[in-house]
Amino acid sequence: MRASVTAVEAARAGRRWLTVPLTLMVALALVLGLVLLAAVAVLLHRYSGESTPHYAGDVSHFRYGSIGADRSSGLPYRVWKELPALFPEVFRPTLERGDGAYAAFGFLYERHADGTPYDLPIGISRRRVNGVELVWFNCAVCHAGTWRREGGERVIVDGMPSNNLDLHGFIRFLLAAANDDRLSPGPLLARLEASQGRFGLVERVLWRHVVLPRVRGELLLRHVRLDPLLAVQPPWAPGRVDTFNPYKLIQFSVPFSALDQAERIGTSDFPSIFLQRPREGMQLHWDGNNTSLHERNLSAAVGAGLDLRTATAADHAAIRRVARWLLDLRPPASPMRGAADAAAVARGREVYMRACASCHGHQDGERYVFEGGRLGRVEPIERIGTDRARLDSYTQEFLRQQRASLGFTRFTKTDGYANQPLDGLWLRGPYLHNGSVPTLADLLEPAEARPRAFLRGDDTLDEARGGFRSPPCTPGEPAPSGRFCFDTTRPGNGNAGHDYGTGLSRAEKDDLLAYLRTF
Repeated sequence: MRASVTAVEAARAGRRWLTVPLTLMVALALVLGLVLLAAVAVLLHRYSGESTPHYAGDVSHFRYGSIGADRSSGLPYRVWKELPALFPEVFRPTLERGDGAYAAFGFLYERHADGTPYDLPIGISRRRVNGVELVWFNCAVCHAGTWRREGGERVIVDGMPSNNLDLHGFIRFLLAAANDDRLSPGPLLARLEASQGRFGLVERVLWRHVVLPRVRGELLLRHVRLDPLLAVQPPWAPGRVDTFNPYKLIQFSVPFSALDQAERIGTSDFPSIFLQRPREGMQLHWDGNNTSLHERNLSAAVGAGLDLRTATAADHAAIRRVARWLLDLRPPASPMRGAADAAAVARGREVYMRACASCHGHQDGERYVFEGGRLGRVEPIERIGTDRARLDSYTQEFLRQQRASLGFTRFTKTDGYANQPLDGLWLRGPYLHNGSVPTLADLLEPAEARPRAFLRGDDTLDEARGGFRSPPCTPGEPAPSGRFCFDTTRPGNGNAGHDYGTGLSRAEKDDLLAYLRTF
């Protein structure tokens, strides 16, 4: 009996629904539609478009501002933050010392007033793209370094070579991590939620099935493309990079097997980037293959991970802001200038002006003078005689690809290395384009008298010899923590050539060195 009553009541309820005014039903449908549209709009707003922090100061913009490389090469910020916990065997030493985690690879961190490191190291920018916070390299990752005096505090200098960064080690770590089960999307999502808070329902689905598989897929693709190259190259060492070969394999998808044997090792030191205005029109890069600051800057951004083939990839306004600031960025004065023997410096200047100034310009008190008949011009490899691997890594075929794919017009293939201005010389050791000579004093000796192997990675000044402290080492034996034994007998590491000044008398060399230490 009760079941029958229930059925009757249900039928009546249905009839009452049918008697609801049509206008009310339409209104309800509109409300539901608007709610649905609003929900879709919120999702579209959250998971589309992009934004990046703005930095009022030029220094902060240089250190942390995005140039667009995070769009095409970035890691999700959440993954970047989780990697140290996922791979404690790699990051534990720096974390135990209270350093920022990525100091394990020589990344530099500023510190808050309480001594704790900033969230991200210098040279790492942030950009939110389609709802995902991404981080990756900007200009400062390769062009901010440090120095200190014995027992003194470390000083960060913008524009000097990044003498701490072990980019080779960092890349090898990421490539190895791609094949590690700890980066599988399912387990990684669980770790992210456990340590950084739970995702919303939609966000969890996107991260599980889109974001994290894409992260791993991109890393695996880079592993396939880069690992054969890295396997045949000597480790780069802190402060060095192969500029163009990874560029060929990743941006242009050139298979490793297509690289000629002679072009496979192009490792060189990071350069300084002080005072760019006087350099406009000089032959830029180590081999002088471009005369345009603008094209040189864009090419460097591609090396940092920017994909210029995508019209919206580069943040051109951000790159122009950095470029304008660098035009007149002066290097800090050498701390060795004040204690120098004035008479020795004066005698050394005479030697320098006679033997070196036409190729390199000269220091005049507080000012660097960019004048010289051969300044910023390429010296043929047969004359300069330094290791030619970096020169040979930039090929005619790569030049053709740059022009066809990126629209560059000012690149060219040269036959040697460009004569560099020496502003900020005290911050630029080790010396020569490939960093194969540890100090200025060693550079004034014949090749056979230069150190065969020495430690890189120490930012303590060698105030007597010019450069950084670089004691001898034995290749194959363990190096001290944070140091790298640089073997000049390995391919691309040769320390011969640039024999200018090697025939001077001992007194002339001492005077010349006194002058050079003031640059």
